[in-house]
Amino acid sequence: FNEIFQQLYKRPPKALRRTGLADESVGTTGAVAVKLGYRAPYDWDSIVSFLRARAIPGIEVVSRSRYARTIAIGDGRGVLVVEPAERNCLKATVRFPNLRNLPAIIARIRRVFDLAADPLAIGAHLSQDPVLAPLVAARPGLRVPGAWDGFELAVRAILGQQITVSAATSLAGKLVLSYGEKIADPAALDQGLTHVFPTPQQLVGADLAAIGMPKARQTALSSLAAAVVADPLIFGPRRSLDEAVAQLRSLAGIGEWTAQYIAMRELREPDAFPAADIGLMRAMSDGSGVRPSPAELLAHAERWRPWRAYAAL
Repeated sequence: FNEIFQQLYKRPPKALRRTGLADESVGTTGAVAVKLGYRAPYDWDSIVSFLRARAIPGIEVVSRSRYARTIAIGDGRGVLVVEPAERNCLKATVRFPNLRNLPAIIARIRRVFDLAADPLAIGAHLSQDPVLAPLVAARPGLRVPGAWDGFELAVRAILGQQITVSAATSLAGKLVLSYGEKIADPAALDQGLTHVFPTPQQLVGADLAAIGMPKARQTALSSLAAAVVADPLIFGPRRSLDEAVAQLRSLAGIGEWTAQYIAMRELREPDAFPAADIGLMRAMSDGSGVRPSPAELLAHAERWRPWRAYAAL
């Protein structure tokens, strides 16, 4: 927080508080840009490819060199753009009506792009497994992509159950067009950003059948929205990964795979591991193409603790 304010204003936050500048708004026509550091190496290509494959139309626009999305905090609506910068930094450009929200926005950006990771320590540990060693060597600086918002990610995860990534993204796009709030910022519209993601309140009681949603997913999403309305902190930190997964599994429509996926990306649990994921089992096939069972994969993954989420990526 202090470092970022020093970048922006060439003075510490306490000086802004004395002058009252911290209460001013940047307005929808202005933007602030900050550089966010990380420990090298950083595999930008992998993280942006992951986000691009899952970009929701209207909410996100992702290319090889930049990530842009709409954001909402409280009553505020805005846009952020993240792109690589020099000297082990990412550059984040934020357009948001109130500077009071800037620290929260920066914290979320750091989570989405996993800027707190120590890739050398993680890679050294995972490389002790001869199965993973060549994969770690091929992609140094691999990160676990985070999520902008817990409810948004949980909706994405439920939509992605037992269907392809592209099919889930298409369903999410229909959900956004039907229930997401339109954004009026010309700078957003110029980039193809048209909506913010629907809130839990907007989806409670919504007729999700109108967008071709399977019945089971309609029920799961409605239950999820009601649960988040009742407890807005449901995606908050827990004492342990096991506690977090148990809490998530108590929600209708969320099983072990979905709970581990949410823990990995939203709760930033570095040891979360969706062992039943078909992609992970396929990746660990033996020389004759035989895949391990989820239990066998989970047993093998014991040697990857406490970095199983990075092993999964």
